[in-house]
Amino acid sequence: QVRLVESGGGLVQAGGSLRLSCAASGLTLSANVMGWFRQAPGTERELVARINWRSFTTYYVDSVKGRFTISRDNAKNMVYLQMNSLKPEDTAVYYCAAARQMSPIPPRDYDYWGQGTQVTVSS
Repeated sequence: QVRLVESGGGLVQAGGSLRLSCAASGLTLSANVMGWFRQAPGTERELVARINWRSFTTYYVDSVKGRFTISRDNAKNMVYLQMNSLKPEDTAVYYCAAARQMSPIPPRDYDYWGQGTQVTVSS
């Protein structure tokens, strides 16, 4: 059974940093790509970053390039999202997700989801 559990969210001032963690279990043969999504109230869930389990290939949405870094530790089955220079517009619930597809972008391309962790950036 696949399970994704996020942690690391919280309240931070603009310009600050947070690191989100996603603990993944049951994914050995079930997923090729891990992604981080976010959803603010009244908006659609959007892909922030993704990483391939095996090739290290990464993708970032333009609004976070140069500020966020996605990484993973295969031995620990962990995926991380380091978020620096945070802005109030980064405020959202952040979700960890896993996909069997090789280049998934929209939420419908992802097969497994965590419960989400709240990130709030104050101005």
